[in-house]
Amino acid sequence: MFREAVASSDRGAGPYVLRFSPIERALHIMVIISFFGLVVTGTPLLFSQTEWASRMIRLVGGSASAGLIHRVCGVITFLYFFIHIGNLGYRIAKSENRKSFFWGPDSMVAQPNDVRDLLQTFKWFVGKAPKPQFDRFSYMDKLDYWGEFWGVAIIGGSGLLLWFPELFARVFPGWIFNVASIVHGIEALLAAGVIFTIHFFNANLRPEKFPIDVVMFTGRATMDYLKEEHPLQYERMLKDGTLEGKITNPPARAAYLWSVSLGLLGLSVGLLLIGLILWALLFGGATP
Repeated sequence: MFREAVASSDRGAGPYVLRFSPIERALHIMVIISFFGLVVTGTPLLFSQTEWASRMIRLVGGSASAGLIHRVCGVITFLYFFIHIGNLGYRIAKSENRKSFFWGPDSMVAQPNDVRDLLQTFKWFVGKAPKPQFDRFSYMDKLDYWGEFWGVAIIGGSGLLLWFPELFARVFPGWIFNVASIVHGIEALLAAGVIFTIHFFNANLRPEKFPIDVVMFTGRATMDYLKEEHPLQYERMLKDGTLEGKITNPPARAAYLWSVSLGLLGLSVGLLLIGLILWALLFGGATP
């Protein structure tokens, strides 16, 4: 359908395979919206000495508007987190194979093969081993997934303390708010650094996926993509006869174009933000 496809998930031959459900894609959109909103309105506070931070705050309507956007995005963060937990609990309760959620190829829980694949990846980098073969989820996927849990717990928890100090002061001593302020900023900066560098590279910018992979937007990818990115899943599903049930229609052209456009926009903004952060860390208040 997309012979000259930009997105790696639409390159190659074969029918399309469903990889992500509508609710998983919707939650991913919520993650993107809230994360970019939080970074754009929160990062300038950490680098208020820079000219770009002042311009960014003015771009979103001033400090009052930035604070409102930051809090709304915080609410979205907790919303998608609890929706995910609720949906996961529902699926586990209804599943005939509950163990698969906690162990096996369909689980996001770290397993011994993930350690093996990580070590093999470094050996592959230096020509000492073949490229590791992945099933449905690789160690990279699991690092992203559990990083989100860590972020909501640490960044979200400290953010609530700073948002409602009068409420939490009834329970916690005053010094906890100073700690929360430091933790909130440092962990948020760490999250932005990881997402805009490691995640962007693994998910979109490495040679196999450059310049973008929109499977998380459209929920589907070509069979060739599945064979290349998740060969063990392809072989397993082919063997147990479940592959046929995952065959689906290709994404509509409009959905594909929107996914690529929004994805490239997000990549561009993220790389710009990490560039500004690095500039501030290396050169202080100098104007880029």
